[in-house]
Amino acid sequence: MSHEPIHAEKFEFKAEVRQLLDILVHSLYSSREIFIRELISNANDALDKVRIYTLTNQNIAGKDLPLEIKISCDKEAGKLIIEDTGIGMTRDELINNIGTIAKSGTAEFINQLKENKGDTANLIGRFGVGFYSVFMAATKVLITTRSAIEGSEVLAWESDGLGEFTVGESDQKIERGTKIEIWLKEDTKQYSEVETVKSVVKNHSNFINFPVFIEKEKINTLPALWTRNKSSITKEEYQEFYKFLTYDSNPPLDVIHISVDAPLQFNALLFIPDKSMDFFGMMKEDMGLDLYVRKVLIQHKNKDLIPEYLGFVKGVVDSEDIPLNISRETLQENANFSRISTSITSQILNHLIKISKERPDDFSKFWREHGKIFKMGYQDFMNREKFAQLLRFNASYSDKEEDLSSLEEYETRMVKNQKEIYFITATSRAALLKNPFLDTFRSKGIPVLFVYDPIDEYVISSMFKYKEFNFKAANSADFDSLNKFDDINPEEKPSVEELSREDKKHLDSILEKWKDSLGDKVKKVTLSKRLKESPVVLASEDEGMSSAMLKMMRMSGQNIPVPPKVLEVNKDHKLIREMISIYKLDKSDALLQRYFDQLYLISMLYEGELDESYQLVEKSFDLMTDAAGWYLKGKE
Repeated sequence: MSHEPIHAEKFEFKAEVRQLLDILVHSLYSSREIFIRELISNANDALDKVRIYTLTNQNIAGKDLPLEIKISCDKEAGKLIIEDTGIGMTRDELINNIGTIAKSGTAEFINQLKENKGDTANLIGRFGVGFYSVFMAATKVLITTRSAIEGSEVLAWESDGLGEFTVGESDQKIERGTKIEIWLKEDTKQYSEVETVKSVVKNHSNFINFPVFIEKEKINTLPALWTRNKSSITKEEYQEFYKFLTYDSNPPLDVIHISVDAPLQFNALLFIPDKSMDFFGMMKEDMGLDLYVRKVLIQHKNKDLIPEYLGFVKGVVDSEDIPLNISRETLQENANFSRISTSITSQILNHLIKISKERPDDFSKFWREHGKIFKMGYQDFMNREKFAQLLRFNASYSDKEEDLSSLEEYETRMVKNQKEIYFITATSRAALLKNPFLDTFRSKGIPVLFVYDPIDEYVISSMFKYKEFNFKAANSADFDSLNKFDDINPEEKPSVEELSREDKKHLDSILEKWKDSLGDKVKKVTLSKRLKESPVVLASEDEGMSSAMLKMMRMSGQNIPVPPKVLEVNKDHKLIREMISIYKLDKSDALLQRYFDQLYLISMLYEGELDESYQLVEKSFDLMTDAAGWYLKGKE
């Protein structure tokens, strides 16, 4: 039984509405299900209005009716029915208000619809246009309604969306509210199936103010926790909501519940996952917060509410102060939205700072799981101070590679009159502990940050300084400046005797021969003042880019040549003393040349510049083979 309008009066849509309907009916859409969200949102508004109406009016139709939304599906007939017990409509409201486009901006709205052909659903949602989205899926729509004003008649509105609509009386029995019957197109019949409609409602309208029933089953059973007082919410409720939101079987590492009333009103319920969800570098696709307005989902995973480096945060934001640009899905570029985003970012950082101070073990876990993404915050100049407080590094004073140090802790360990924060890069702590550049820092007790992640140097370089302390690469530090600091153990005597005058001359000759052997690979070969434990090191004479930074830039496609460096030699190292002895026996001994090459390759390895490591491997094998022969020959 269709219950068509009785004594119907026929009307024509205004020209701009006909134009709108033509675009809706004849275009393709990326998300036709949006019409269900819009109709439920209209029903929710109607229920809100009748709730307010009852506060000032004693006489009201259907006074004892529950405030609710009912949805029923008729798969056999290809129909979807959505009804509410809201404010309802009078005849004039049916004629003038259903789907009315705003009196201003109509032409602009139509132009945007044309320009966005193929994704027009993203422009639905403002000025009542949301109702017309039903014609993306419908061949015919019948609205039956009765106003909350006592004594109002039951009315019917019917249209196929092709240019005309009729309004008349109805023989259906409705106490109050609105019932919308939708005859679906052949290619949208899936919306007459209960499970499909359930999925749409859960995705878009799960947290609206009033209960939604589909075939008598209440769908929106999970409360909108973000609207409740924090003190009334249990840990279990937070965890249940988090699992609903993320499908993560683990409870979150932490919860951030934000309620702001002024100058802008918004609520946010945010979660820091216990484990990183950045699988195979796909976080960008999955990042973002769900954006609600009056508990209706406007945009799933909005990527503009938080910066990318906080993309690990999951959650929802709900505000009545966010304006929309002709849609529930496309936000205006405006100050309000920007202020909310700024506030959320600041509060997340404040919360992380609080965790770092009050629960250092939890913060260490956070850093292990999310630190790699968080480091991208070096580009957030507005929050640089908070970002710096949250950075963590391994350091020379740490006991293990997994130990973390803040810049604040580094500052407490600086030696007297130290003006710079020193850092050094390598792939592991074991490699750094053998790095020759650390010899001087160890002897002076100067702390050094250990940098393992390639992005760390970008982070440090972009920050320039922490408080009044500049960042400085340890392998670019000026030795004369470092030498001004006192030694930790000044009484400690050198482990080797000073070279004789004759041996010094031999060493000068070796250095000259060494430079001739390496040619343009090095700028010069000279005695080192800095080395104490290592035989050689490659050092820069100026403060250019570090080797790690140069390597990263070359990896990104920039053709930057390796600048020639100075090979510094430790005259007190046992190997160098042995080379002097060999030279004294035979100035032309081939073993010297092999040592020249081998030690140069080792110094390149320390610097991270040895791209073709097979050279070092081959020469090591050759030297080991010869050494074994010499050893056996000595045993004969």
